[in-house]
Amino acid sequence: MKASRLAAAAAVAGSAVLVLSGPAFAHVSVSPEGTAAKGGYATVDFKVPNERDNASTTKLEVAFPTDHPLASVMPEPVPGWSAQVTKAKLAKPLTVHGRQISEAVSKVTWTASGKGIEPGYFQKFPLSVGPLPEDADELVFKAIQTYSNKEVVRWIEVQQDGQEEPENPAPVLQLSAASDDHHGGATGAKGASDDSDDDDKTAHTGAEASGTDSDDDGTDTTARVLGVAGIVVGAAGVAYGVFAGRRRSDA
Repeated sequence: MKASRLAAAAAVAGSAVLVLSGPAFAHVSVSPEGTAAKGGYATVDFKVPNERDNASTTKLEVAFPTDHPLASVMPEPVPGWSAQVTKAKLAKPLTVHGRQISEAVSKVTWTASGKGIEPGYFQKFPLSVGPLPEDADELVFKAIQTYSNKEVVRWIEVQQDGQEEPENPAPVLQLSAASDDHHGGATGAKGASDDSDDDDKTAHTGAEASGTDSDDDGTDTTARVLGVAGIVVGAAGVAYGVFAGRRRSDA
């Protein structure tokens, strides 16, 4: 009886690990390529996993913070997607490299021209952004993910201090300390501000979305390792319980 209880407990523990590890890599997130230094420019990636088994992600809308507007936002072409940058007038103009900027980016929308992000895959959407604010430690972006079956998931909930992560958290970009040259990041994004006064840009490309990248978030790897460990522990417990039961019956 004791062996059977141990086996059952191990199986439950393994299942719990799998349940807890699932949400760690399920939401839309944003991270810099290199660093995102205050006052500088950076290339950031919005990572979008497909959470459905019977539908593809066909659209992503990312709203930019209004309390810290960004004058320059330039999308990198993504195969199989078109990108549209939308700007809005500022209540208070910004001064960037000695020039006054009267509008800033309010939203970027990516729309699939093919199948989109199919089940079992994710896609990264890179942007060159700046100048980043010097008086903030993070930027919160609210994202809306649309599936081919018309389902809409709103990643717009802001994490509150001292509380658990919300069900649909908004992507948050952490900012590092300002660099000496104010051109943060090691990806050559320093010239992005030269086009800050252009009209809304649309980048068109025509290949399938890809799910490979060497910069996967660390939480993805950790969650998968914990999940596999849970399966192994659960299976070992069940096997031990069966073996112990057989020995008892033979005796």
